[in-house]
Amino acid sequence: MAHSRFIKDRGLTARMTLTMFLLGALFVALIVTLMFVFKGIAVIIGVIGIGIAFFQWWSSDKVAMRAMRAREVTPEEAPELHGMIDRLCAMADMPKPRVGVADMDLPNAFATGRSPNRSVVCVTTGILNRLTAEELEGVLAHELSHVAHRDVLVMTVASSAGIVAGMLTQSMRFGGLSLLGGGRGRNNNSALPAYLIAIVVSLVVYAISFILTRMLSRYRELCADRAGAYLTMKPGALASALQKITGEMAAIPQKDLRASSAMNAFFIAPAISGASLKTLTSTHPSLEQRLQQLAKIQAELGRPMG
Repeated sequence: MAHSRFIKDRGLTARMTLTMFLLGALFVALIVTLMFVFKGIAVIIGVIGIGIAFFQWWSSDKVAMRAMRAREVTPEEAPELHGMIDRLCAMADMPKPRVGVADMDLPNAFATGRSPNRSVVCVTTGILNRLTAEELEGVLAHELSHVAHRDVLVMTVASSAGIVAGMLTQSMRFGGLSLLGGGRGRNNNSALPAYLIAIVVSLVVYAISFILTRMLSRYRELCADRAGAYLTMKPGALASALQKITGEMAAIPQKDLRASSAMNAFFIAPAISGASLKTLTSTHPSLEQRLQQLAKIQAELGRPMG
């Protein structure tokens, strides 16, 4: 983890290390399998995978900002928002990230970037219009802890294995279909088992990487809630913010929620309405679990939570 005053979480560090190790091993296993099945393209797939991981690492902040149609704002454009982040960064003893605002009614926030010095914290106008100053401070502390712990970087790079496996599954699937419909020659019949092996291995890699990143995503959200609450010493404000954000999702049109769903793993609360989050594939822990943790912190600090 980066050096800051956010509370350290060895569980998060261990999970990030294990996730990266397992995903790296899966990627190596995928390439080795392809070397036996398709000797000619294994190196190409490996280069593509490394290229995707590098691109996501290098340009994660720009890609996320573009996906949310967000813009970077100056202290003159958003003095209160910058002032709040300035105070929190001073409290956490960490570099100040760039600040962005997305002009959309969806109440949410996210942080991304390849390092604390190249990060951005972005909020939507929807969240600015709905939260009090204390609630917004809790949300920003949560997002800054993601930057300090570097878990947003790990999540970005970790998704590369799943992306490559998904791309490979699609290409192999269409390749297999062309073999089935392209004739009955001996070469086609001998190549079909190889395509089937590649599809199975790619699906396994994709499924495992999907589950690993979701498990890490849920834990890192709890860790960010905990770290942000201890930094501000106001867990009740963060709890109130989470309740407001989650409750307001029902008022957001479904087309807007679907348009932002690709960013769910990075939002403070997923853009989902009327769905249970208590599943293996959810990107976030349930609201009940998050509120229970914040209530325990509030009790530890000796203050009643409203």
